[in-house]
Amino acid sequence: MTVIDVAQRRARVGIRHLLSPSVHVDTVEEVADALVAVHATDPATVFLSIAARLRTPGHEPVERALYQDVTLHKLLAMRRTMFVVPTDLAPVVAGSTGVTIAARERAKLVTYLRDGVGWDERRLAEVEQQTLEALRARGEATAVQLGQDVPALCEQVVVAAGKSYEATQNVSSRIIRVLACDGLIRRTRPRGTWISSQFRWTAASPWPAMPIADAQAELARRWLASYGPATVADLKWWTGWSLTATRKALVGMEEVELAEGTGYVVPGDAGPVVEPEPWVALLPGLDSTAMGWRDRDWYLSPAHVPQLFDTMGNAGPTVWCDGRVVGGWAQRPGGEVVWRLLEDVGAEAEALVAREAEKLLGWLGSVRVQPRFRAPLERELSR
Repeated sequence: MTVIDVAQRRARVGIRHLLSPSVHVDTVEEVADALVAVHATDPATVFLSIAARLRTPGHEPVERALYQDVTLHKLLAMRRTMFVVPTDLAPVVAGSTGVTIAARERAKLVTYLRDGVGWDERRLAEVEQQTLEALRARGEATAVQLGQDVPALCEQVVVAAGKSYEATQNVSSRIIRVLACDGLIRRTRPRGTWISSQFRWTAASPWPAMPIADAQAELARRWLASYGPATVADLKWWTGWSLTATRKALVGMEEVELAEGTGYVVPGDAGPVVEPEPWVALLPGLDSTAMGWRDRDWYLSPAHVPQLFDTMGNAGPTVWCDGRVVGGWAQRPGGEVVWRLLEDVGAEAEALVAREAEKLLGWLGSVRVQPRFRAPLERELSR
């Protein structure tokens, strides 16, 4: 088998994840295609991840693609995580992962409503139909507005009864979530700024159905083209598939030898790539590159993990240099972008980091960004 060493893996990250300035692109769609799926659990991540790879960064092109041109789509998919994907890949993601997750979410909803408010599946179907009709009549609406039109959405359930974190919830949030999983509604522009998570909703149509095996094979191929070489464990972790499904999806892919064992690339992709010029990047929490592989030692020193990841394994904001994580960054309440290196990268690379921080501050303007999942170093720097 062809051997692909750590230096080549890092070079591929710089090129294929559009992090080297020489391969920055002009459109948000090109970024989404290169990353396959952009993490979207934290709304700000989508904007910051894409901007880090654009020749002219800013939030306006991302908003246009998400809410005006609708060339990017938010789906609950791999690992039951929210992602933004390009139009051509949305049916693949839905067929490979989203449909299965939607079925599980609906089953949990039925149990939640039966135990919480005594609804059966027939009652749920009635409320869902009323909700869709109300949404079509309005064009778009928030959950609160839909509750005004469909009072049943405002029925409440007590969760974690008797525990310190007992809470009362409207059933609307769970029902809207499942309608979105089924592809019957989609998010539109949020209330407030681009970092807000208070979304409006509009009616939608489910993606064309694909056989799950075909969809998984295509997603594996697309993912390897951007993230390969990678191991079975990497793809299994990234997708959340079973080991059997993961191995089946890799049939026909080319085997290569990595430091951690056998890896895979798409056929014909085992040859060397030209290393890009020296580069640095400031990537946000949960960025797709930072969260791209299960085994991370080739780009992230284990010694840095306690400072750069939270206890649940969520990546905080990271500073990258030539394909490896070398530090972290944060934004302070006054707006200043600050950073700390955890490795010696030399004076030239350090100057590039300072330049990237200035560029990030330049397009953020008055917006203040705080990650939804906060890593220890980010908390410390942001004070």
